[in-house]
Amino acid sequence: MKVKDVMHKGAIWVKPDTSLQSLARKMRRDDIGAIPVGENDRLIGMVTDRDICCRGVSNGRDPQNLTARDIMSKPIVYCRTDQKVEEAVSVMRKAKVRRLPVIDENHRLVGMLGLGDIAAKAAAKTANTALKTLAAHHA
Repeated sequence: MKVKDVMHKGAIWVKPDTSLQSLARKMRRDDIGAIPVGENDRLIGMVTDRDICCRGVSNGRDPQNLTARDIMSKPIVYCRTDQKVEEAVSVMRKAKVRRLPVIDENHRLVGMLGLGDIAAKAAAKTANTALKTLAAHHA
C-alpha cells in the first residue's frame, strides 16, 4: 500500500512569521495537531500542538511575541506519495514523530500522514508495527 492511499489529502502550510496564537486557532478550527511551515516555496519545519506547549508557553517567553519560526521542529521530515506505507513508518520511527507531511513528484505538499491514518487504513500488520514502535516510549 502506498502513502497516497492512506494519507489525509489537502494539507496547508503557514509562513514562519505566523503568530503562535494564529497557529493555535488554526489547529483548533481544523481539528489538527500539526502544521507544516514553509518559506520560499520550501518546507522548513513543523509546528505541533506539543511545540506550542513545550517551546511556546512553558519556557517563560511571552507567547504573544512568538512565531512559527520560534517554536517549530526542524529539520523537516517528510515522505512521498509513492512510498510504501512501511517505508513512511520507518521514517516516522527514526525521527520519533507521529505525523509526516507528504509531498508529490513535483515536491508539492499534498497531504499529511499520521499515526491515526495508518491505524485506520493500512494493513493490520503495518498498523500494528506503527503503533508499537511509535508508542514505545509510553510503555
